[in-house]
Amino acid sequence: MSPLNNVLSSLASGSVKVVDLTAPLSADTPTLVLPEPFANLVDFSLDEVSAYNEPGPFWKHHNIHTGEHIGTHIDAPIHWISGRDGKDVSQLDPARLVGPAVVLDFSAEAAADPDFLIDVHHLRERAEAKGPFPANAWLLFRTGWDQYGHDKQAFLNLDDTGSHTPGFTVECARYIADELEISGIGVETVGIDAGNAGALEPPFPMHYYLLGADKYGITSLKNLDKLPSNGAMIVVCPLPIVGGTGAPTRVLALVQE
Repeated sequence: MSPLNNVLSSLASGSVKVVDLTAPLSADTPTLVLPEPFANLVDFSLDEVSAYNEPGPFWKHHNIHTGEHIGTHIDAPIHWISGRDGKDVSQLDPARLVGPAVVLDFSAEAAADPDFLIDVHHLRERAEAKGPFPANAWLLFRTGWDQYGHDKQAFLNLDDTGSHTPGFTVECARYIADELEISGIGVETVGIDAGNAGALEPPFPMHYYLLGADKYGITSLKNLDKLPSNGAMIVVCPLPIVGGTGAPTRVLALVQE
């Protein structure tokens, strides 16, 4: 049996299952809030065009209105100034949108401190314990933040001092971008950087280093607790928007039972 037929047979038998890592997209989806004077994207909404009525008697359809970076979405290199000469979302290499999924669990640390930052030593300790990260892998960082996805206030965790959500140190962002042969990273939070990463130098270092190194980032993932730490396969399916800096994305994982 060919490798592909083996996968299809395993899916049919149920020995491999598909786990949806995508947050539902609606007008209630929590979205990033930038402080003044910065401009924000529009939230997702549906505009009914017809619903089995005079404008369309046999069908129902809508116009959609959304920013590129709303809900579960991918950041393409041109999203950030460091990747401004890089690829838009329609140009992302399809072979890099499918690969090994490596889950790193920092849910206990994030529960104790919502401003927790993942550092280089955390990744090195993981690699020493379980082996090096595979080439073309996606590193998926579990912080338990998906539990707040139904509550915008809790998800953004905003107060007078900013947004308090976990992320990465500057050194960790640089290390992932420069030293690891991966395709990208995924997080459960609204953005690939910590809520208060604007205060770091450079500001929003994961955006700066990762996208500048032609790697990709996915946000607002869910169900990472249903994946093994190693051994799953991720499938990342963004809308191929020409000129797009990002796009809403369906993210699936194949997991062996």
